[in-house]
Amino acid sequence: MIIMCPHCAGLNRVPDEKLSKQATCGKCKGELFPGKPIEMNGQQFQRALNKSDQPLVVDFWAPWCGPCQGFAPTFAQAAANFEPRARFIKINTENEQQIAAQFGIRSIPTLAVFQSGKELTRMSGAMDYGNFSRWLEQNLPN
Repeated sequence: MIIMCPHCAGLNRVPDEKLSKQATCGKCKGELFPGKPIEMNGQQFQRALNKSDQPLVVDFWAPWCGPCQGFAPTFAQAAANFEPRARFIKINTENEQQIAAQFGIRSIPTLAVFQSGKELTRMSGAMDYGNFSRWLEQNLPN
């Protein structure tokens, strides 16, 4: 599986049997699965979308959005519990308006799951951890 490093954006080929929270980047030696959401700009997100084999769970949010702020700890908890099964990414729609427009983000928070460059599903609105983890279980590829 090709995994993009959250620190240096280097691409790492990681055999399925070696996918673990202890995996490190061959380039920068940073941990590949830090167990927390990764804030990305548009260029980084496009690279992850097009080059990584790992499913991406994306939180499209904005700093002025109350529900987005309230959902942030839930998203972080899911990142800690679901990595390395998926990469958890936050896209600030205020800073990345082109990405928000490209993906037709009309309300925030919007949560989407991508794999191999394709959007698999999306959901608008904040959820509690129980509902979010059930949504992830139903929508993340095995």
